[in-house]
Amino acid sequence: MGKFVIRETATGIKFDLKADNGQVIATSEVYTTEDACRNGIASVQKNAPVAAIEDQTVEGYATEKHPKFEIYKDKAGEFRFRLKATNGQVIAVSEGYKAMASCENGIESVKKNSADAAIVEE
Repeated sequence: MGKFVIRETATGIKFDLKADNGQVIATSEVYTTEDACRNGIASVQKNAPVAAIEDQTVEGYATEKHPKFEIYKDKAGEFRFRLKATNGQVIAVSEGYKAMASCENGIESVKKNSADAAIVEE
């Protein structure tokens, strides 16, 4: 079972969703308050399991409704995903992946691990 780890940064508070093996599979923006951060976690828990996947790396891709995972390529040519809530706001993002299959595995891991993940503070 995964876990959400809340931690302070130099500019606020953020969370990482970690898989069983401790690897970070998604991270949040920086929030100004812990309450806002916890609301972000609740949004991931609600939206990730039901989110569609929109592959923006293919030409003429089909636009999905929110909530959704958007797969895209970054400037370095790596695959990344971002999870958008029903209101269209980005609530979690991934690291860069060299292979599309790894990015897709990351999405499946977020879907699987987020719903019942424990919330801990560092």
